[in-house]
Amino acid sequence: MAGIGKGAVFEDMLPMMADKLGGDGLIRELCNGFQLLMDKDKGVITLESLRRNSALLGLQDLKEEELVSMVKEGDSDGDGALNQMEFCVLMFRLSPELMEESQFWLEEAMEEELNYRMC
Repeated sequence: MAGIGKGAVFEDMLPMMADKLGGDGLIRELCNGFQLLMDKDKGVITLESLRRNSALLGLQDLKEEELVSMVKEGDSDGDGALNQMEFCVLMFRLSPELMEESQFWLEEAMEEELNYRMC
């Protein structure tokens, strides 16, 4: 689904952000994006809050069906909204290059944890 509307923008920008900010910085920025898009009363991104706030992240050109599709694809628990984890996972899924890099980050973190435990 990397081709959703402006999905190509995510594919171009997220790897660059990851290179500049590192893994922790990228996650912080994704969390900030979540905060901008979420319904403040419900603490999740609803279709309505996505419609209302998408321009804040440069997504104002997305069509209604693309917004609906984003929520459906990211909604892993079936509640009709995106919690913070679902949003971050969706952003990674929209960027295949980051999916590959995240495997590297996971392996690196596991290796560091093993080395720490051996000391």
